[in-house]
Amino acid sequence: MIWHILLGGLAGFLAGKIIRGRGYGILVDILLGLAGSWVGDMVFMHFHVYYMGYFLTSLVGAIILVVIGRIISSL
Repeated sequence: MIWHILLGGLAGFLAGKIIRGRGYGILVDILLGLAGSWVGDMVFMHFHVYYMGYFLTSLVGAIILVVIGRIISSL
């Protein structure tokens, strides 16, 4: 479980940096990474890609969540 939190936090942190921002803070970055793993898993399953690895799945999902969050906050 600690390993998932660390990987989720790293994925959330990197997602914030990839999208060129300061991020939302360490706690929100961890939550984005953990939620991103679920979102990424759903996206990959939709396209019938069943194994991409936990970190890559979390990273893609966190990027999606960061983009959605920034769009919503800019409204």
